[in-house]
Amino acid sequence: MASLPNPSLSSELAENRTRIAALRGALAERVVVADGAMGTMLQAQDPTLEDFENLEGCNEILNITRPDVVRSVHEAYFEVGVDCVETNTFGANHSALGEYDIPERVYELSEAGARIAREVADEFTASTGQQRWVLGSMGPGTKLPTLGHAPYTTLRDAYQQNAEGMIAGGADALIVETTQDLLQTKAAVLGARRAMDATGLVLPLVVSVTVETTGTMLLGSEIGAALTALEPLGIDMIGLNCATGPAEMSEHLRYLARHSRVPLSCMPNAGLPVLGRDGAHYPLTAPELASAQETFVREYGLSLIGGCCGTTPEHLRQVVERVRGLSPTARDPRPEPGAASLYQTVPFRQDTAYMAIGERTNANGSKKFREAML
Repeated sequence: MASLPNPSLSSELAENRTRIAALRGALAERVVVADGAMGTMLQAQDPTLEDFENLEGCNEILNITRPDVVRSVHEAYFEVGVDCVETNTFGANHSALGEYDIPERVYELSEAGARIAREVADEFTASTGQQRWVLGSMGPGTKLPTLGHAPYTTLRDAYQQNAEGMIAGGADALIVETTQDLLQTKAAVLGARRAMDATGLVLPLVVSVTVETTGTMLLGSEIGAALTALEPLGIDMIGLNCATGPAEMSEHLRYLARHSRVPLSCMPNAGLPVLGRDGAHYPLTAPELASAQETFVREYGLSLIGGCCGTTPEHLRQVVERVRGLSPTARDPRPEPGAASLYQTVPFRQDTAYMAIGERTNANGSKKFREAML
């Protein structure tokens, strides 16, 4: 006999879809504000080695051992008025957990992190009447597949577990963030897509790349290469986070505003870190961050903003106040069809000369190649 559908599961799925649709609507109509730094706030509560299950620094373990600590961070951000918080799952991937010899716990820690954030979001939605959402954080890990540190398929399959866990825990969107290697980014995006197919729930998928002070991603990719490579994967939003403050992000956001077909996001650090006797200090004040984000919204039409390293609830409180009531400024993007290498994008433009497409052509190093050219 065929099994009967579970009414509670059907109801939960319907609620999830309603929330997700509301988030999509909000991103289209107004500026949505996310939270700020997570790791520093967790560490500020001085968790013990026992809390980390003797895996010191593995913040995702706290989702299991100290959910109260993780909850308190989400609460601090919701209390200042942000629309959504990111899950404590930045390191819930194969390479990061593999360094602690617990890669098999990707799903468990991802689900727990999303469930904690979901519970807090629902409590604030009920108490304030303002809908709050959960962004499922998918971090870069510690292995770069382009450099051969880990197999692409291994990373992709683990990202699928990461995403499936967060979807099960109640995430409303997935954010592939702090990406440094375009192949790692693709692994996360395709893992997330596979998770959506497996769960039957389609969430907004945000990709946030990290551009260093050098003006490129860690492996040398320009922002144009990132856009050309990632936009065709069907992502819902692209933006920047981490590595620098807003001042260093402006030109890269300008490029995205001119060329990106999809909406934009920005979550900068509180400036560039300044090393002192007590470690790194982030100098950008809350009013300065709020002013920068308002400027970005008005000039580049950002839909999702927030903060990264060094930003606090006070930073985000002032951001919320500055952008309240603002809608993303209308953009008139002029996408340029093209192809990208790891490093840069090349538009499909042909002037009076022929277009040459090729890789390294060392006739001296290869007899076969020299004969083929001749």
